[in-house]
Amino acid sequence: MELRQVRYFVTVAQELHFGRAAERLHIVQSAVSQQIRRLERELQTELFDRSSRQVRLTPVGERFLPEARALLAAEERARAVVAELSAGRARTLRLGTSTGLGAHLDRVLDTLAGLAPETGVELVSARAQQRLDQVSAGELDAAFLRGDPDGAGRDGLSFVPLWQDPLVAVVPARHPLAARPGTIALTDLAAVPLVLTERRNNRALVDLVVNACHEAGFVPVPGPRYGSLDDTLTAIGAPGGPEHGLWTVVYASHAARLSIPRVAFLPFRNPGMELTTYLAVRRSDPPAGLDLLLRACAATDRGQGAP
Repeated sequence: MELRQVRYFVTVAQELHFGRAAERLHIVQSAVSQQIRRLERELQTELFDRSSRQVRLTPVGERFLPEARALLAAEERARAVVAELSAGRARTLRLGTSTGLGAHLDRVLDTLAGLAPETGVELVSARAQQRLDQVSAGELDAAFLRGDPDGAGRDGLSFVPLWQDPLVAVVPARHPLAARPGTIALTDLAAVPLVLTERRNNRALVDLVVNACHEAGFVPVPGPRYGSLDDTLTAIGAPGGPEHGLWTVVYASHAARLSIPRVAFLPFRNPGMELTTYLAVRRSDPPAGLDLLLRACAATDRGQGAP
């Protein structure tokens, strides 16, 4: 089957007249008839009823028509991609990111570079709601988002789940828990002040940690707030702090990248201490490289595992 034959078929189906179809295609009528006959021989069925003076589609032809149109639409998309690359305007994906993606993001970018070396990537760091707003406005092609999205910014967006991001506790290296092998329980930290960002800055993370403490049977002791994660970690490791120290949480993928003196990173044995990372994209206008990006994300999680 040739795309030329499919194009001739669709044109005749629209006109229901071989002569008018030939005029639209700027070829002679005999050439149109010949190619349609060849297509019918290959498909081993008749697509047009020529038994009367008026050309009509057969039942098979009517069923084939939407599929033929889909083939031509796919051809147009393929030609557009090739034209863009040939003109030296290779696709650049604009991705919204956040702190702590760590090795996940490295693996995604490495895999994407192998799948589509001609595709560039521009990384934009912003707060979660800003990332969603920028995707909705077309300023970003997609954005990574941790935790189930709330109502704000969801209209017109799709959220594709990618991987699970476990949390680890951060405590002073001098804390007795830091000397224990293995995992810790949340109740081990019940008397230690918890340092978290304001809920409006990271609703999903704050809700997860606070609710997990409640389920473990205690209300976390509120600790001071600092301007950044770096300041928080520095305060936790500083000598001469509160009697019980301070604690917070970071993503395990981020902890692997951090080198902060006088703090220890401890995994939890409590279930559910993890957040799902999603990819947010426009529902009605997904980016041209979305399929490749999702393949890169899937290969990252399946082949490498979560850090």
